[in-house]
Amino acid sequence: MSKHHFMLDDDAMGKVYDAKLYKRLFLFAKPYFLLIVVSLILLLFATVSELFVPILTKIMVDRFIKAEIQLLLDARFNGLVSFSIIFFCLLFLFSLIRYAQINLMFYVSQRILVDIREKLFVHLKKLSLSFFQKQPVGRLVTRVINDIEVLNEFFTAGLVGVLADVFVLLGIVIFMLVLNWKLALVSYTIIPILFFVSAIFRKFIRPVYRDLRKILAKINAFFAENISGMKIVQIFNRQKKHTKQFDKEVDQYFEKSMKSVKVYSVFFPFVNALSAFALGLVLWFGGIQHFKDVLTLGTLIAFTSYVQRFFRPIRDLSQKYNILQNSMASSERIFKLLDMDDKIVETELPEKLENVLGKIEFKNVWFAYNEDQWVLKDVSFIVNPGEKIALVGATGSGKTTIAMLIDRFFDIQKGTILLDGKDIKQISKTELRKTIAIVLQDVFLFSGTIKDNIKLWNKKISDADVTKAAEITNVSKFISKFKNGINEIIKEGGANMSTGQKQLISFARALAYSPNILILDEATSNIDSETEYLIQDALEKLTQERTSLIIAHRLSTIQNVDRIIVLHKGKIIEKGNHQHLLSKKGIYWKLYQLQWNQQKAN
Repeated sequence: MSKHHFMLDDDAMGKVYDAKLYKRLFLFAKPYFLLIVVSLILLLFATVSELFVPILTKIMVDRFIKAEIQLLLDARFNGLVSFSIIFFCLLFLFSLIRYAQINLMFYVSQRILVDIREKLFVHLKKLSLSFFQKQPVGRLVTRVINDIEVLNEFFTAGLVGVLADVFVLLGIVIFMLVLNWKLALVSYTIIPILFFVSAIFRKFIRPVYRDLRKILAKINAFFAENISGMKIVQIFNRQKKHTKQFDKEVDQYFEKSMKSVKVYSVFFPFVNALSAFALGLVLWFGGIQHFKDVLTLGTLIAFTSYVQRFFRPIRDLSQKYNILQNSMASSERIFKLLDMDDKIVETELPEKLENVLGKIEFKNVWFAYNEDQWVLKDVSFIVNPGEKIALVGATGSGKTTIAMLIDRFFDIQKGTILLDGKDIKQISKTELRKTIAIVLQDVFLFSGTIKDNIKLWNKKISDADVTKAAEITNVSKFISKFKNGINEIIKEGGANMSTGQKQLISFARALAYSPNILILDEATSNIDSETEYLIQDALEKLTQERTSLIIAHRLSTIQNVDRIIVLHKGKIIEKGNHQHLLSKKGIYWKLYQLQWNQQKAN
């Protein structure tokens, strides 16, 4: 396991510079560079088309409505009609170009989001189990769903919107300077004030959006946890208490949202006031110029139109800044997750596994989930090919840890684990796990058919293999009662299956993969009386001619194994078969007596 153990803690987020985040985001956009360029060209054409509208208005007013040179009425009317047609054609062209540009950019955005989601999902599957033990499911769901969806706004509305607003602003500046540079400079006097106010706005709004993302992740995590544990919540009547906790989180989100509203409620009216002030300056100075016959009425009208348009993108920029800051907060969390390196490190030149016999050997193994808190202490044992070995001991003695270490879900700190004489660290995880099947106490079933849950959508496993595995493990005995047989739909979490049925399906799943080594992690501790016989019979068939490691809580189920290893506080205390260990009257004998007395009492 990696030496670096990271906690995806939203409260620990530090200062991340936007430039670095933008650079990483744009790496995902690189494959679509040409499409983005085409989209920006279309955007530029659309902007230019839009900015010509006030110029046409100026020409129509000065030449045909309030002409200095008296033209014939018919000529003025015809000219006005001609320019009106041009005017509407220009608006139609602008709409057409914007339609093409928006569709193209949305396509690119969705492709980028697909790439990010796929990369994040693939990355998550590579992380070690220790990572997932530390992370709430809701928080991870927030990253993959909510945070990435925020980036959709970044690419479609935020980034493109900012560029569109910048093009409009630059175009307006140029057009205004060309029309009348003196009037243009008068209207620009408020720009320094605008930049100063915008800087203050950015300073206040950035931490607000970061806090909103933190709280949203907590809400999702709390909600997912309560839905998963709803049975416990209702059994112990914790509905009101949990509702209060949920309300507390939601209230925090509301308070932060209102804080952002307050910031905007100050900023927008101020920008509108500046816009009105700038328009007043233009009308005052332009009106004086018009009375002196220095400025035409059409030019003044065009200027008022440009001034109003000038402040519209500025107001839009503040809204786009909202989107950009929100996306930066989401990007921080996405890239923090992508930067997690809590993985099981693979060797560069892995050894191949051929003709696996199934011999397992632990040599002086020490392991701790947390530093200096040893779960296993100098553990050594050998499981010969085809042997059935049982691991017993009190809760926390290290039984399940041994199973996880054999499949290399974690790496040991000291010692060696060998498979057929090869260090498992020198074998690729894929090759190693092909030879081993683990049946867990808590069976997880995916939404889908029984067949899908047996083969796990593995195309190498045929329907005939699934049917054979179902027959051997007695799954066929209960699926015959279902209308759709092996194609019966399993609800989320296996809600429509009994505990015993789920356990039998997990046995069939293990058998379908034809493993050389079988590990049963207390796989019989939760069986129900109706299917106990079927499960015991399936176990006998499943462990035949396979190296089997059985972690058992019910000692009655392991009396016929070849050897029993007794663990206590991470150490091997006793070894031997059932009768031998009973005759020693040690820890195993005490455990057996305790269970026997409990059975008699029941």
